[in-house]
Amino acid sequence: MEYQNPLINNGHEKNRISLFVDGENAYYAQRSLGWFFDPLKLLNFFTQGCSVGDAFWYASQKMPPDPREKRFFDYLNHAGYTVRAKSIKYFRDETSDELTRKANLDLELAIDLFTTIAQYDTAIIVSGDGDFERAVELLRSYGKRVVVAATQDTIARELRNAVGKHFFDLATIRNHIERFTAQPIDASERGEILAID
Repeated sequence: MEYQNPLINNGHEKNRISLFVDGENAYYAQRSLGWFFDPLKLLNFFTQGCSVGDAFWYASQKMPPDPREKRFFDYLNHAGYTVRAKSIKYFRDETSDELTRKANLDLELAIDLFTTIAQYDTAIIVSGDGDFERAVELLRSYGKRVVVAATQDTIARELRNAVGKHFFDLATIRNHIERFTAQPIDASERGEILAID
């Protein structure tokens, strides 16, 4: 089914779009939706009819690397993404002796937003993380359009407020981005939950 890219304003197809996907945050958004999206379909949906600047996917990585993760990263590369992966770090709480796993790529995403600023007119951030509130405000002050794609349940209030009318609910585009076939790895197969800042 043919559709009109909602990010094209008044037929301006020359709009350059870059996509920045916070992989861990996107995983939790998909869990809240009850279905998973295909990264290639997601990229195609947001860039159809426009010029693609860059596409980045930020992901945690086990050490030593899991072969399934490598297949997933290869899939992302094939789909057109640059993958930024960071090793999972483990922290033990001294009081409770509880082990926490953490792989925060917020800084990497923010750096890419600003170092590639000349490559896009519109930045699409697939994340509901409130830590991106200031980045959204700064990008808008530079004349960039910033769209945040997340779910109503997973977007932080401060980020929702910063993005205003440029919030895009992933639930509304299920027919265009849902994954129906197996993917090289599902985050649920990791058997662990990461702490997300």
